[in-house]
Amino acid sequence: MLTIGDTFPSFKLTAVKGGAEGLKLDSAFTEISNATDAGKWKLVFFWPKDFTFVCPTEIVAFAKLAGDFADRDTVVYGVSTDSEFVHLNWRLHHDDLRNLSIPMLADIKRELSTACGVLSKTEGVALRATFLVDPDGIVRFASVNDLSVGRNPAEVLRVLDALQSDELCPCNWNKGEEFLRPAA
Repeated sequence: MLTIGDTFPSFKLTAVKGGAEGLKLDSAFTEISNATDAGKWKLVFFWPKDFTFVCPTEIVAFAKLAGDFADRDTVVYGVSTDSEFVHLNWRLHHDDLRNLSIPMLADIKRELSTACGVLSKTEGVALRATFLVDPDGIVRFASVNDLSVGRNPAEVLRVLDALQSDELCPCNWNKGEEFLRPAA
């Protein structure tokens, strides 16, 4: 799996757009690459499969914080190994995903999942992996959960705040709190 300091791989994937555009059959799809949103931080999170139980809870939770991430100059990309057509069908038929504000990227060839080292060897789907990538394309945060355990998107936001502070941040630090200061 990619780790801190690694360069996030190049990619070019078809995605279902976030927002109302992602629900219109004639304009639902777009291409997103590592060059899209150049100069911004990127939160790239993977989920195993569409039409499952844990996945929509995470996707919706990340989307609810998309505005907070945007306030920190960070775009949110969700990725699974399902096709863009499956993503669109899921959005159209799942009440919680219908108004989703973030794009859903289709890694059907499993190239990005493989390049990131997050393709499950036993299941052939992406693990629940999360990456924060800085504007230079360097991985600054990486985590992965078991397929059956959802993530905490608020924790990812907290880590982003800490990374963007360029300060020493103690355990459980939150934006606005004191930083650690080495003794003089």
